[in-house]
Amino acid sequence: MFERRRTYSYAEQKHQRHRLIRLILFILIMLILYNCFTQFVFSIWVVDNSSMQPGFAPGDRLLFNSFTIPERVAELTSGSPSLPYKRGNIVLINTGRQKQQALPLLALDGAVRFFTAQRISILTRDGQHYIKRVIGLPGDEISMSNFIFRVRTTGSSFSLTEFELAEKPYFPDIPQIPTLWDETLPFSSSMDTVFLGPNEFFVVSDDRSNTNDSRTWGPVSRDLIAAKALFRFWPLNKISRP
Repeated sequence: MFERRRTYSYAEQKHQRHRLIRLILFILIMLILYNCFTQFVFSIWVVDNSSMQPGFAPGDRLLFNSFTIPERVAELTSGSPSLPYKRGNIVLINTGRQKQQALPLLALDGAVRFFTAQRISILTRDGQHYIKRVIGLPGDEISMSNFIFRVRTTGSSFSLTEFELAEKPYFPDIPQIPTLWDETLPFSSSMDTVFLGPNEFFVVSDDRSNTNDSRTWGPVSRDLIAAKALFRFWPLNKISRP
């Protein structure tokens, strides 16, 4: 009986080792897929300020899709990439480039971001990422009055409000103008006409008070728009397409 029990114990230990190896391999495969997806397909970002209120509050989590693969495919098929976003879309603005890092550090950073849902990263980045709304596309003429933007598209003889050109309705936070507010001050309610070049976009915050966007940065170039929001998945009672 002792021999039979020892044989069983060895078989059980061997089975446990195989289960541990399969678990480790599964985690490694998931990490590799996660890093590939977040680099080239999808990424998760958390709203960390109130600049997009009332539509998006701090703590909301959004799933973004990368433009890398679609743009490369468009370049190969048509010779020039098409715009993967439209007026009113929520996009991710990357104001800096990530420094070149060694492969082990990138792998470790990917593991940290994987287990913390991208809340924590061990690598430092130049610049920051901002979640904004697209108002103007290349060739548009943009102006603002009473914190509402008007857009004259390429080839059009008249302008429309930002809401008439957006795919989905949204409701920006329009602040009350102080009595002594001067239009020459930053974040005033009006803005002179801005003409967008062939590679320029106008992005703004839904909170139209003192939040930085293209009103202070100026138009942003195409290579600074890193991704487009697909849907909000947290909190659960606010799951929706932006």
